[in-house]
Amino acid sequence: MTLRKAEKVFDVLALIAVPAGLWFAFMYAPMEVRMGAVQKIFYFHVASAWIGFFAFFVTFLMSIMLLFTKNYLYDDIAEASAGVGVIFCTIVIVTGPLWARPTWGVYWTWDPRLTSTLILWFVYISYIMLRKFIDDPDRRAKFSAALGIVGFIDVPIVFLSIRWWRTIHPNVVQPGGGGLHPGMRTAMFVCLGVFTVLYICMMIKKLRLIRLERRVRSLEG
Repeated sequence: MTLRKAEKVFDVLALIAVPAGLWFAFMYAPMEVRMGAVQKIFYFHVASAWIGFFAFFVTFLMSIMLLFTKNYLYDDIAEASAGVGVIFCTIVIVTGPLWARPTWGVYWTWDPRLTSTLILWFVYISYIMLRKFIDDPDRRAKFSAALGIVGFIDVPIVFLSIRWWRTIHPNVVQPGGGGLHPGMRTAMFVCLGVFTVLYICMMIKKLRLIRLERRVRSLEG
């Protein structure tokens, strides 16, 4: 299947998945007793975090492949995934304070989970900026791969921060689902599936654009 055909398939899937995810989050999942409607942010916040982690893992893996094979296709995939990952990480950083204010009483606290997530966002913003400032394709690919590999170290730090340090951030990834109602757990996994479809959809579009830009540069050179 070509990228163009895959793009059309996932465009259709996204059109179906997004309304389904909204229905599960707002209608199917029960209302949380103490937090009320604001708890609905949870489904988008958690799904965005997981997909952001996955996107950065793809960048990490493709960066390793680039260094071993010198194949620019891996560099293009790494770049595309990092760009999409930053979008999802931004959603995490925006939705977190919106949920925290009515729950904790403040928009932001320098909690280990929040701080390490902000650092992760800055790392991959730096990755994107690095690519813009280096003109030579070979140097750009190698330096970006190095940052894509080293930067990924922060992902397990973010994930394990609530186990390593004292934190007020809830932990839903544990036996029993962190006290989640079965309906909430179902909605969470549905939203995770929806965001996965969105990630693939955005990845294909971004990758097609990057490949076209590389082709244009090769023709100009």
